[in-house]
Amino acid sequence: MKRFNLETQAWEGEEEQTLTSLEYLQSIYRDVDQPQSARIKAAIEALAYENPKVSAIAYGHFNGQSYAEALERAIKRSQSPLPLLAPGPTIEHDPAELRGPLTRFERRF
Repeated sequence: MKRFNLETQAWEGEEEQTLTSLEYLQSIYRDVDQPQSARIKAAIEALAYENPKVSAIAYGHFNGQSYAEALERAIKRSQSPLPLLAPGPTIEHDPAELRGPLTRFERRF
């Protein structure tokens, strides 16, 4: 361990070894003097960094276009205004007609 010497005004002693988090976990689960539960927890945590995960990769086909060209086309399409929909048929009615059937749902005091 490094110590500061007041007489020489300098640090003395051996350099501390710096460990990465993976190396620290490995030192714990490899140490037989550690409790079994601590060794198992350290091994579980280190497992994700020691063995790579297997994952699926999707490949897409863009009909002869590159990904960048397809992306540019999609951006242009999203910036253009949407086509206006034709309005539906107008139904003429008397507003008083709507009061009749809803009277049964009104709150009674």
